[in-house]
Amino acid sequence: MLTKSSPISTQLNLFHSELFSQLDVKDPLIQLANTINWTVFDDAFEQHYSQNNGRPSKPIRLMVGLLLLKQLENLSDERVVLQFKRNPYYQYFCGHSN
Repeated sequence: MLTKSSPISTQLNLFHSELFSQLDVKDPLIQLANTINWTVFDDAFEQHYSQNNGRPSKPIRLMVGLLLLKQLENLSDERVVLQFKRNPYYQYFCGHSN
């Protein structure tokens, strides 16, 4: 089942600050993330997913983002996942907003 990538929300949360507000907007990963047209990937890959059958997928932006980071940083699968968990810039790049 296809899970669409969601745009980064601009709605404020009373109890948690947004991830984006804590990051340096001049960081190369943020600049790259903001220049990529992520909907192109959603449109290209959605044909490979069923809308109403099977387990829900991870967002396509997450999968594409992790693959791009893996290649850009020359990381193994395990290292890119570890870095994603620890690094808020990686999280932002892959579409997580909080």
